[in-house]
Amino acid sequence: MSSRIIGVTELVLRDGHQSLLATRMALEDMVEACEDIDQAGYWSVECWGGATFDSCIRFLNEDPWVRLRTFRELMPNSRLQMLLRGQNLLGYSHYEDLVVDKFVGKAAENGMDVFRVFDALNDPRNMARAMKAVRANGKHAQGTICYTLSPLQTIEGYVKLAGQLIDMGAHSICLKDMAALLQPQPAYDIVRGIKAAYGDIHVAVHCHSTSGVTFVSLMKAIEAGADSVDTSISSMSLGPGHNPTESLVAALEGTPYTTELKMDRLLKIRDHFAQVRPRYAEFESDTLVDTTILAAQIPGGMLSNLESQLKEQGAGDRLQEVMDEIPKVKADAGYPPLVTPSSQIVGTQAVLNVMMGPYQQLTAEFADLMLGYYGETIGVRNPDVVKIAQEQAGKDPITVRPADLIEPQWDGLVAETKALEGNDGSDEDVLTYAMFPQVAPGFFAERDEGPRSVALTEAQLAACQEAPARGITGPVTYKVSLGGRSHTVSVEPA
Repeated sequence: MSSRIIGVTELVLRDGHQSLLATRMALEDMVEACEDIDQAGYWSVECWGGATFDSCIRFLNEDPWVRLRTFRELMPNSRLQMLLRGQNLLGYSHYEDLVVDKFVGKAAENGMDVFRVFDALNDPRNMARAMKAVRANGKHAQGTICYTLSPLQTIEGYVKLAGQLIDMGAHSICLKDMAALLQPQPAYDIVRGIKAAYGDIHVAVHCHSTSGVTFVSLMKAIEAGADSVDTSISSMSLGPGHNPTESLVAALEGTPYTTELKMDRLLKIRDHFAQVRPRYAEFESDTLVDTTILAAQIPGGMLSNLESQLKEQGAGDRLQEVMDEIPKVKADAGYPPLVTPSSQIVGTQAVLNVMMGPYQQLTAEFADLMLGYYGETIGVRNPDVVKIAQEQAGKDPITVRPADLIEPQWDGLVAETKALEGNDGSDEDVLTYAMFPQVAPGFFAERDEGPRSVALTEAQLAACQEAPARGITGPVTYKVSLGGRSHTVSVEPA
């Protein structure tokens, strides 16, 4: 009896370093691994989207479109994959449909193959236009279910949502566990339910590893019929990142499943990133395993953000009060999944509630969430809080798709971009400006100076590693010049 082949999506070029190194890895530290990645036998290679676009122009002075074209050139045999926030694209608010069409078209033209389309609220209306655009460009539309836990989320509900995404044209379904909450039995039940209801649809499963349970969840999903799973090469895995690629290969030995990945290539990829990773020590997450999230149902990144907010206000000792408040705010908001941007919106409002009293002051974003301007939630929003939001925002609640209320944007974006120093007149530059209008002007003006890696040089890394031998026990401080700017970097000795 032949083994069933399990596809693997390699995450190291996108979510791997986004989760572990704050998305700071420069393209120059990825290119040498691309040939091995291209030849390893992956189902797809996730290399763009998510926070990478923002990070490229905000921190690295790197054109994200050039990054995509480079990956396309270096990995001609691979399906390139990106994470797309539905009607939000790669920004944090909705765009009109023409902007969505333009973005997807340009991403496809520059080399993208698989578009993993999600919405923070799991509102299919916010994914429909992007998936339609993907199909119109002849590319693979992957409809995404953001997994979360609440009294209203059920196995049957997730299976029904998969059906809605299939009806709107999804070529495949991804069960996306952004917070490492997906335990083994629900993973099995959801995948089994989707397969039983919709037959041959390709099902992918994406889990972070923060809670320590999700490697088993991937195995149970495979047993239930999952066609592909997401992993990151071992030297860029675990903690708030993802489960290791080579570990999956080993775990499937002697089972009815195989990945058919080439281990010799995987080991070369592993060794490459093992050398690269220490140079980004400044951006490393301290988290190894965080089981708190299984009880609190709060993503690890959201927890660290809350701690930072409270410390800035001199209220670091009130974290538990905020943790207790978050489930209440989540319930009042209709139980949205806690993923960008809903996690930030709910968390910040919980902080305000603790500091100032329940809903004495709403953020503009939370008011919009309560009034329907981000889309529909699975639960009914608390009408008392909706009334407060209406009064504070001066807007009425809506039930239509939020993008239906957006005035035409494209012509205005073209005109504004053309007025910026350093723009190259391309639609790609217009889209870069549309995503990040505060950051793009500075990037355009300095783009010709070239990429600026924020990693330590080999010499700086060697000096840091030698510090203990020289009797240095505290952090080592370096002054680094990048593109004419001086930066101070403090690194703890290894």
